[in-house]
Amino acid sequence: MSEQWIVGVDLGGTTTKLAFINMKGDILHKWEIPTDNSNEGQNITINIAKAIDHKLVELKELKSKLIGIGMGAPGPVDYETGIIRNVVNLGWKDNFPLQESLQTLTDLPVVIENDANCAALGEMWNGAGKGANDLVCVTLGTGVGGGVIANGNIVRGINGAAGEIGHITSIPFGGAPCNCGKTGCLETVASATGVVRLAMSELLKADAHGQLSKLFVANGLVTAKDVFDSARNGDDLAIKILDEVTFHLGFVLANIANTLNPEKIVLGGGVSKAGDILLDAVKVNFSMFAFSSVRESTDLTLATLGNDAGVIGAAWLIKNKLNP
Repeated sequence: MSEQWIVGVDLGGTTTKLAFINMKGDILHKWEIPTDNSNEGQNITINIAKAIDHKLVELKELKSKLIGIGMGAPGPVDYETGIIRNVVNLGWKDNFPLQESLQTLTDLPVVIENDANCAALGEMWNGAGKGANDLVCVTLGTGVGGGVIANGNIVRGINGAAGEIGHITSIPFGGAPCNCGKTGCLETVASATGVVRLAMSELLKADAHGQLSKLFVANGLVTAKDVFDSARNGDDLAIKILDEVTFHLGFVLANIANTLNPEKIVLGGGVSKAGDILLDAVKVNFSMFAFSSVRESTDLTLATLGNDAGVIGAAWLIKNKLNP
């Protein structure tokens, strides 16, 4: 019998990533299509189904090669029914029957999961967390997302909201407003947006100087990458911002680890591309706040799958359904 493939789908607000993945978690073919959120998102699942069929024709493969579709989707998911409760940027009305729609169009089994959880599953299956059954994955991007895996299973919580690491309160009083409606969330300091906010606050002061300040004067703005690059080059202001970001990140991750005692905490997302200058400073703060046995047993590391984590984790959903 020929090798069976799983379809992994990572549904984003502007782009949908797709991949054919084998039972070992290796990506065999991957591609992207635009996410068409017009007409209340009616074309999204239609376009995904067409894209899968077109790729099979292109590869001269039969649909019988596919055993199912795993999908990571933004927003809260009803895991029993595969309904997306509410996602503003996809155009769907509340309680869109995503699983049913895609199954009807493709005649394949479909499993839906939150996209941040899929990234965590991907890193567990074939990335930085490979071999670890107890894992926390933190995605540091425009916001801060998270996925918690305990004993090989995603922790979802009673309402599917477990793993909202970005909305742990890091600054209880006087923190910046967060998009969630609270203030002082980890997301307001440890996301790319948060890093830039901290930098701009300092740069607008009259005594700002150094490499980061020069970039600000030249460009009228700075990026999170500018901050980390400047810190790497010894810029005092950038180091000050790095210290604040990694203090809060280390503090929150230590308290998560004190609760869960995971084998690994994996840092992913665009901010994690800062590399060791970020990771090493987070480890120092983590060690300061972690319970001794947790500090000795939990390893902090950088994600290795990059943008592929979502589709690989989505494919794992099907593999796990067939071989739980």
